[in-house]
Order: sequence, then C-alpha cells, then structure tokens
Amino acid sequence: MGVILIAVIFFAWQMPSASASSSANQLIIINKTENQLAFYENNKHVKTFHVATGRSASLTPEGSFKIVNKITNRPYYKDNIPGGHKDNPLGNRWLGLNANGTWGTTYAIHGNNNASSIGTYASAGCVRMHNDEVKWLYDKVKINTPVVIVSSNKSFNTIAKDNGYTLDGKKSAVPVNTTATLRRGSKGASVTELQKQLNKAGYNTKGVDGNFGPATEAAVKKFQKDKKLTSDGIVGTKTRNALFNQKSVSPAKPSPSSPAISQPTLRQGSRGAAVTELQKKLKSNGYKITSIDGVFGPETNSAIRKFQRDKKLTVDGVVGPKTWKAL
Repeated sequence: MGVILIAVIFFAWQMPSASASSSANQLIIINKTENQLAFYENNKHVKTFHVATGRSASLTPEGSFKIVNKITNRPYYKDNIPGGHKDNPLGNRWLGLNANGTWGTTYAIHGNNNASSIGTYASAGCVRMHNDEVKWLYDKVKINTPVVIVSSNKSFNTIAKDNGYTLDGKKSAVPVNTTATLRRGSKGASVTELQKQLNKAGYNTKGVDGNFGPATEAAVKKFQKDKKLTSDGIVGTKTRNALFNQKSVSPAKPSPSSPAISQPTLRQGSRGAAVTELQKKLKSNGYKITSIDGVFGPETNSAIRKFQRDKKLTVDGVVGPKTWKAL
C-alpha cells in the first residue's frame, strides 16, 4: 500500500493541472500506416516526425485522446532504470495519453534508447520518437492537446479536417524531420527515404527496404567521395544536406552487375506504403481487397495467393521479386 501511495504522490506531483495550461489550438496526428507524427499549431501544419508504434496493429490504440501529463526523465519502473539513464527505453521526455481509460501512465509519446527502432513497428503500445525530437515537441505541446491516432492513407491535412481542426488555407509541404544520424545497422522510414534519394541520384543501394546494410553504406561512401565529404558511410547533417538539397539529379543507368531496384519482400504482418501499393495493384487486377489500409492481413494474404495461383507462381503468400514483377 505504501508503494502505491508513493507512486500516486509521484505522478500527482509530475502532472501539470489541466486548468494551468490549454491546448493553444494545437493538434497531434499519429498515422501508424506511415509511422509518422504531425504537429499542428495555430491552424498550421508545423512539423512532421518519424515515430515507432506497436509491434502489432492492436498494441497502439487508435482514436482521439489528449495529452494529460508531461514528465521529464521518467524512470522505467519495470526494470528499475532511473530517469535520464542511457539505458532507459522511455528516453528523456514523456507525454502521457488518456488512452483506453488510462490517465497518462500507460500510453505516451516518449523518447527511446534505440534510435534504429524509429520508423518501425517496435513498441509495446507507446509512440517512440528520437530523443532530440521529443524534446522539441515536449517544449511546444500543452496539456489537453488533442492527439488523433489512425491507420490511414489520407494526408495529414485531410485527417486534421476530418477531426474538426481548422487550417489556415495555405498549401505548404511539410517535410518529415530527418535530423537523426544514420549509419550501418539503422532501420526504418528514414533509411527508406535515404535509399530512394541515393538511387535517384544514381547511387545504387540494391534495394529500397529500410535497412542500412553493406550496399547502402557503399552507396553513401561513393556519394560522399564524389561530393568531397568525409567518406565514412555515416549520414549526418553535411551528407544529408548535400544529398537532399541537390538542384537536379540524373539517375545512372544500371550496369550489368547492378540489379534494378527491387520492392521490399512482403508477407502477412507487413505494414506501410509498400503494402498500400500492393493492395492497389491487386484491386486494380480484380482481386478482392475491400480496404486499402497498408496492413497485410488475411484478406491481402488470400488475394496474393489467388494471384500467385493464377500466374502459376509459387503459392506461398510471400510477395518477392517474381510476384512484384508479375503484378
């Protein structure tokens, strides 16, 4: 009973009161299909970040919630890791959500101790961000700010409008924040964007799969060498600026030893933009897809197996190079 009382006192001390702060016309949208978070303020889309969400679709709850507490350096009680420790999986900031009848102590937007997980489906239900990015958001966001969590193929602005948020009417592209340093071993949407840009610039990564492996490292090093940067294979600010701020790029023709860029291998349980593309192709080819939602579930699995059977391919429900090519 004493432990429970201490915990209650701790959280009561940490939680700013709703009356002391307002949402200041703010909105946060988290789209699990793309694993991205958008922050709106004063009727404008301000920033977009990559995030990590639940390992399975049901772990991160969907719906409309609110930020109900803000905690700096929250301890990880399960493994008795103190707040602010480098091994703390909650990182350095916690924005608690009142999801599923909880009050900000179970679900949250928080930092992490594994940067390579950002952009993937890795959490037990919370929404992970890079530590420097969640610090920025923490300093901006107010108690009672609405948080909408969805799995959707709609744009952030459309989702905002669907949830009653008024926009200023100005159309402006808000790029995903990509401040994280990438290197061999990194994974996720940031790596996918890097690979796309490298291939667009003529540096073959031998696939766009979100995994920073040997081929991506070699492509980065070659790009760095050509741009007279330190050729270390690490994508920091200088390399990113040189790559993403090029005025024009001309993709190089693949040599016989450089295979064409391939789509990622997909199977039941896969999620994201590649699954959305797969579902669109299946539907356009007459296969039953009732919901284009970016989630490779039983219906998509059934449709791909029927497609493989019709095309006399190996019927395994796995979408590899041969199935992509047939599509």
